[in-house]
Amino acid sequence: MNQIAEFFQYLLNSEEIIRTGGLVLITLIIFIENGVFFGFFLPGDYLLFLSGVFAGTKILAVPLWLLLLCIFGAAVVGSLVGYLTGRYFGERLQNRPDSLFFKKKYIETTREYFLKYGSRTLIVARFLPIVRTFAPILSGLIRMDMRYFMLYNVIGGAIWVVSLVGGGYYFGEKFPWIVDYVHYIIIFFLAVTTFTVIRGYLNARKEMKQEKETVSE
Repeated sequence: MNQIAEFFQYLLNSEEIIRTGGLVLITLIIFIENGVFFGFFLPGDYLLFLSGVFAGTKILAVPLWLLLLCIFGAAVVGSLVGYLTGRYFGERLQNRPDSLFFKKKYIETTREYFLKYGSRTLIVARFLPIVRTFAPILSGLIRMDMRYFMLYNVIGGAIWVVSLVGGGYYFGEKFPWIVDYVHYIIIFFLAVTTFTVIRGYLNARKEMKQEKETVSE
């Protein structure tokens, strides 16, 4: 059990992932986190930002263009796998009992974002943990046209990767001392993303309740 706990602790430690796993592990984690349902707990936003910081400070010896290309490809292909999973195995997935790696409420939360934002959810969701993982799956489940899905998938992936990795690279290059404060960066990202998810979820529920009350009247 201790080895399993240490393994998960390692997966959630973005700094350790970047230092020891390099570009290969970063790419693999982004691929899983963007469309494989059990990958929702993996680091996403701050892994991208920190990989940019580490590339900017040359701790991660990878050119920026290659880092952007690999992460963007992993994000887009990962979401496509999620879409295909939802399209062909969605009903089976919905009927799964809750477990450590799957909660039905995650699908319901994502569904509420779709009701609020429509197809734009695939862009908005890139910056929302959990929703980012389940949005492609739900897209396949509701059988969204693949052309529209890929359009929003590519646009959302590009905005997410360029803004976070590019932003991290800029700060790492201009302010190399920032690497001494990576833990504060992680805490900041966790606080922002948690607040955003909870606020978005509550707003979506409030709007749905108001719509139901309007219809009943």
